[in-house]
Amino acid sequence: KLFVFCFLLRLEPVIAGLEGPNNTPFISATDLIGAPVFADDFAVAGTNIESLYGACESFYKPDMDPEQLFETLAQTLMNGMDRDALAGWGGIVHIITPEGTTTKTLKTRMD
Repeated sequence: KLFVFCFLLRLEPVIAGLEGPNNTPFISATDLIGAPVFADDFAVAGTNIESLYGACESFYKPDMDPEQLFETLAQTLMNGMDRDALAGWGGIVHIITPEGTTTKTLKTRMD
Protein backbone atom coordinates (compact mmCIF):
# COMPACT_ATOMS: atom_id res chain seq x y z
CA LYS A 1 0.00 0.00 0.00
CA LEU A 2 2.85 2.38 0.68
CA PHE A 3 4.10 2.09 -2.92
CA VAL A 4 0.67 2.98 -4.32
CA PHE A 5 0.38 5.91 -1.93
CA CYS A 6 3.82 7.28 -2.90
CA PHE A 7 3.11 6.79 -6.60
CA LEU A 8 -0.05 8.89 -6.40
CA LEU A 9 1.82 11.74 -4.69
CA ARG A 10 4.67 11.98 -7.17
CA LEU A 11 5.81 15.50 -7.85
CA GLU A 12 8.00 16.71 -10.71
CA PRO A 13 7.99 20.52 -10.79
CA VAL A 14 8.63 22.57 -13.92
CA ILE A 15 10.06 26.00 -13.14
CA ALA A 16 9.81 28.83 -15.67
CA GLY A 17 10.27 32.56 -15.60
CA LEU A 18 12.15 35.57 -16.90
CA GLU A 19 15.46 36.56 -15.35
CA GLY A 20 17.74 39.57 -15.48
CA PRO A 21 17.29 42.98 -17.06
CA ASN A 22 16.98 41.41 -20.54
CA ASN A 23 14.09 39.14 -19.44
CA THR A 24 15.96 36.02 -20.52
CA PRO A 25 13.70 32.94 -20.36
CA PHE A 26 14.56 30.42 -17.65
CA ILE A 27 13.21 26.87 -17.86
CA SER A 28 14.04 24.02 -15.52
CA ALA A 29 12.48 20.81 -14.24
CA THR A 30 13.34 18.24 -11.60
CA ASP A 31 12.77 14.52 -11.42
CA LEU A 32 11.34 12.61 -8.45
CA ILE A 33 14.58 12.81 -6.46
CA GLY A 34 15.18 16.48 -7.21
CA ALA A 35 17.85 16.24 -9.91
CA PRO A 36 17.57 19.42 -12.00
CA VAL A 37 17.32 19.62 -15.77
CA PHE A 38 17.98 23.01 -17.37
CA ALA A 39 16.69 23.70 -20.88
CA ASP A 40 16.81 26.48 -23.45
CA ASP A 41 13.57 25.54 -25.23
CA PHE A 42 11.15 23.40 -23.19
CA ALA A 43 10.90 21.05 -20.21
CA VAL A 44 8.32 18.36 -19.49
CA ALA A 45 7.38 16.29 -16.45
CA GLY A 46 4.83 13.68 -15.46
CA THR A 47 3.76 10.16 -16.26
CA ASN A 48 3.81 10.65 -20.03
CA ILE A 49 7.21 12.25 -20.61
CA GLU A 50 7.96 10.37 -23.84
CA SER A 51 4.82 11.56 -25.63
CA LEU A 52 5.23 15.10 -24.31
CA TYR A 53 8.83 15.30 -25.52
CA GLY A 54 7.78 14.06 -28.96
CA ALA A 55 4.98 16.60 -29.23
CA CYS A 56 7.20 19.45 -28.00
CA GLU A 57 9.92 18.55 -30.46
CA SER A 58 7.35 18.54 -33.28
CA PHE A 59 5.42 21.72 -32.43
CA TYR A 60 7.92 24.05 -30.73
CA LYS A 61 9.72 26.74 -32.73
CA PRO A 62 12.00 29.45 -31.32
CA ASP A 63 10.70 33.02 -30.99
CA MET A 64 6.96 32.27 -30.96
CA ASP A 65 4.59 35.02 -29.88
CA PRO A 66 2.41 34.43 -26.77
CA GLU A 67 -0.63 33.20 -28.75
CA GLN A 68 1.43 30.74 -30.81
CA LEU A 69 3.12 29.52 -27.63
CA PHE A 70 -0.23 29.02 -25.89
CA GLU A 71 -1.61 27.06 -28.85
CA THR A 72 1.51 24.87 -28.92
CA LEU A 73 1.33 24.24 -25.16
CA ALA A 74 -2.39 23.50 -25.30
CA GLN A 75 -2.06 21.02 -28.17
CA THR A 76 0.94 19.34 -26.54
CA LEU A 77 -0.82 18.93 -23.18
CA MET A 78 -4.08 17.71 -24.70
CA ASN A 79 -2.33 15.21 -26.97
CA GLY A 80 -0.26 13.96 -24.05
CA MET A 81 -3.34 13.53 -21.84
CA ASP A 82 -5.13 11.58 -24.56
CA ARG A 83 -2.28 9.04 -24.50
CA ASP A 84 -2.03 8.57 -20.72
CA ALA A 85 -4.88 7.71 -18.35
CA LEU A 86 -2.88 8.94 -15.33
CA ALA A 87 -2.18 12.36 -16.85
CA GLY A 88 -5.37 14.02 -15.63
CA TRP A 89 -8.34 15.84 -17.07
CA GLY A 90 -7.07 19.26 -18.01
CA GLY A 91 -4.31 21.72 -17.35
CA ILE A 92 -3.44 25.26 -16.51
CA VAL A 93 -1.17 27.17 -18.89
CA HIS A 94 0.72 30.24 -17.71
CA ILE A 95 2.28 32.45 -20.41
CA ILE A 96 4.92 34.70 -18.87
CA THR A 97 5.93 37.87 -20.73
CA PRO A 98 7.72 41.03 -19.56
CA GLU A 99 4.29 42.73 -19.48
CA GLY A 100 2.73 40.13 -17.15
CA THR A 101 1.38 36.61 -16.82
CA THR A 102 -1.63 35.24 -18.68
CA THR A 103 -3.33 32.15 -17.24
CA LYS A 104 -5.72 29.94 -19.18
CA THR A 105 -7.41 26.70 -18.13
CA LEU A 106 -7.64 23.72 -20.48
CA LYS A 107 -10.47 21.23 -20.15
CA THR A 108 -10.07 17.86 -21.83
CA ARG A 109 -12.27 14.83 -22.11
CA MET A 110 -13.39 13.21 -18.87
CA ASP A 111 -14.08 9.60 -19.73
